[in-house]
Amino acid sequence: MALFSVPCSFMNPVVPFSGTIQGGLQDGHQITVNGTALHVCGTRFIVNFQTGFSDNDIAFHFNPRFEESGYVVCNTKQKGRWGQEERKMHMPFQMGIPFEIRFLVQSSGFQVMVNGNFFTNYIHRVPFHRVDNISVTGPVKLTHFSFQPPSYWQATAAPITQTVVHTVQSTPGQMFPNPVMPPTAYPSPSYPMPFFTSIPRGLYPSKGITISGTVLPNAQRFHINLRSGNDIAFHMNPRFDEYAVVRNTQKNNRWGREERGLTQNMPFVRGQAFLVWIKCEGHCLKVAVDGQHLFDYYHRLTNLPAINNLEVGGDVQLTLVQT
Repeated sequence: MALFSVPCSFMNPVVPFSGTIQGGLQDGHQITVNGTALHVCGTRFIVNFQTGFSDNDIAFHFNPRFEESGYVVCNTKQKGRWGQEERKMHMPFQMGIPFEIRFLVQSSGFQVMVNGNFFTNYIHRVPFHRVDNISVTGPVKLTHFSFQPPSYWQATAAPITQTVVHTVQSTPGQMFPNPVMPPTAYPSPSYPMPFFTSIPRGLYPSKGITISGTVLPNAQRFHINLRSGNDIAFHMNPRFDEYAVVRNTQKNNRWGREERGLTQNMPFVRGQAFLVWIKCEGHCLKVAVDGQHLFDYYHRLTNLPAINNLEVGGDVQLTLVQT
């Protein structure tokens, strides 16, 4: 058993690997996993953020699968029951090729980077502070595992409070307490405003879009548009001067009927960060803000693959966009 009050790392840890975090995860914790998927029996490896050593309560299940054309499954397990899968059909891993995964814990979700590129943002389904164990299993060779507390990357932050990490290896008594400095953090991308980008393959059921940013201190309005050619299939328009989130569709340069009803109070706040998650279903778009469902918007333009562009404009600064 080892105690660490500084960022801790392990070189060549044995798989299955399990590490316990005393006090649970905190906003700002960063976990980096370096390794290589092996050409051996089994086509999947797993990184679990869970409560305890059993697999009954898993806050975040990250599961690359080298099957079919390859995909990554993300999910949550509560009291032994799996929730709804989120499948990322893009496979960033290759067998036999080294990889690096960075998990950044944020108040709204787990931000995942693979090989320096943004991969996904998994919205919390259970409180992340319940996570006190991280495990890696499957046909994978780990070369480096590191855990950094929230203040590690902040040069001007207050002194780092003690973070205690215990590790459990598959070989009794075998420990790898060789601290090393983790690789340099990848800088956040810069997004010009207004921002435009394509949506590969357009919309389809299960398609997710993630947008995070910060509302400007003196903001009046901003908008998120999903466009189909010259039409706007979905217009989401937070208005601070009206304390409303207006939704609508524009077809042939004519706006339809506005929708304003919400399942909660106005979730956007001037000067504060936000995360919007849009999930396409067969009949509607489901929209969540900071992990809380906000509204459903039923499709008015039904040719979903033709809805293939995203536009963001107004009084906001973007920090991350995934289409």
